[in-house]
Amino acid sequence: MTATKNSAASPDGYSLLRAQLDTLTTEVFRPELAEIDALPTQEIVKLMNGEDSSVPVAVAEKLPQIAAVIDAISLRMARGGRLIYAGAGTAGRLGVLDASECPPTFNTDPADVVGLIAGGASAMVTAVEGAEDSKEFAAADLDELRLSDNDTVVGISASGRTPYAIGAVEHARALGALTVGLSCNAGSGLAAAAEHGLEIVTGPELLTGSTRLKAGTAQKLVLNMISTIVMIRLGKTYGNLMVDVRASNEKLRARSRRIVALATGAPDHEIEAALTATGDEVKNAILAILGEVDGPTAAALLEASDGHLRPALANARATR
Repeated sequence: MTATKNSAASPDGYSLLRAQLDTLTTEVFRPELAEIDALPTQEIVKLMNGEDSSVPVAVAEKLPQIAAVIDAISLRMARGGRLIYAGAGTAGRLGVLDASECPPTFNTDPADVVGLIAGGASAMVTAVEGAEDSKEFAAADLDELRLSDNDTVVGISASGRTPYAIGAVEHARALGALTVGLSCNAGSGLAAAAEHGLEIVTGPELLTGSTRLKAGTAQKLVLNMISTIVMIRLGKTYGNLMVDVRASNEKLRARSRRIVALATGAPDHEIEAALTATGDEVKNAILAILGEVDGPTAAALLEASDGHLRPALANARATR
């Protein structure tokens, strides 16, 4: 799909866009930083660190809304739905990053958590001109995924005005999917378009309009919360252990054994035997050890509990 310029390329279009940017907190010019380039590096580092420290505070103000979003997503994913992020530029890259980390961390199918970025995969490393300006591109990208009413689409845009993110949310909502609009400006068009608006207002940036800074950090924190806690709700953890981790390399194989050890306290030979009996499935191995069951029984108990280890373990112990 090739991006094309829209009407904002005309003089009138640019004037309208400039007027819109002038209203955004993330675009505010800070005259007190006008000579930042003349400061010693250590002073700039201190300034930037001070700016960053305000981001968790801004996120904390929206924790109830974030929790509601997580619960709503979890309910839909438990019914087989998917979590889909959609954004442009930095926001899109953050969504793709969060989605790509779910399979190795939680052993999810790559189709369960999806990141869409305006302009396609090449836009991860190279800007695609005009891609973010098209609502139609967003709708087309979502249509390729064949959305259902169990899916969730999270539009991500620091400004809250990016047409691609708004178009994704509008199209998904029209199809009955759950929609979330994550932005860093109050009163954003993205939040208004979504069923759940999350506006994390991080204020003006150190570099005027560079929303990969505080705004990007806020988006990363919120996306971390959403994907991590949704996976907790779906039974992908046991306590704070990643029991669905996929052992795809030597480091993760070592981590798998460490997780089983932390969960069970079993000696190494028992851990190796349990992992062998369960096909190296960490969660199954823990259940086999703690529930004193064989590999097939552990698999059946977990299937009956929709993959949640605690109820499966309770059932195993109840039948002993």
